[in-house]
Amino acid sequence: MFPAMRRSPTRSRPCCCAACPEPLMAAYPPLETARLRLLPVALADAPVIQRIFPQWEIVRYLDYRVPWPFPPDGAERYLRDVVLPFVAQDRWWSWTIRPKNDPARLIGVIDLFDWEDDHRGFWIDPAVQGQGFATEAADAVTDYWFDVLGRAVMRIPKAVENAASQRVTHKQGMRCIARVEKDYVAGRLMSDVWEITAEEWRARRR
Repeated sequence: MFPAMRRSPTRSRPCCCAACPEPLMAAYPPLETARLRLLPVALADAPVIQRIFPQWEIVRYLDYRVPWPFPPDGAERYLRDVVLPFVAQDRWWSWTIRPKNDPARLIGVIDLFDWEDDHRGFWIDPAVQGQGFATEAADAVTDYWFDVLGRAVMRIPKAVENAASQRVTHKQGMRCIARVEKDYVAGRLMSDVWEITAEEWRARRR
């Protein structure tokens, strides 16, 4: 899922603007599951994301700051000006989701964020939804959140109406700890805040 279109903070590392000869590269590893390869996002992914992402089924439950209608250069600007600068600060980890049997095909993106009470998001191409890819990718990055990044808790806000995404949290054994209002591309909606601790996650995985 694309989270809030936050501006990148001031940073001391090199920028990743289009004029730079070598845009910032992710400093975290690819991940693998039984059926998927998760590759760190790169600016080169922008054209494919731009082709797939601007669909109402994808954007309606995303943060209201995601521009809609989505501009023709939206994916490139988002990766260059928002995602990659935060990646450089070790506050954002973003992977493209690709089937192992067709690794050149991008079918979605999954992210981890170092924000307060908002730690993970994803989107999946509607053409391949309903096959368990979101849950499989979510399990992999949740392992990374707890086992590699060493975080103690994961919290995720989700629109109550977003039934497909809610099912992923249920499958992962997360608990609803609060209900709040939140603004989305589709408007102001009630949202559940889901939580799981490192101990709960590891016990479930065992």
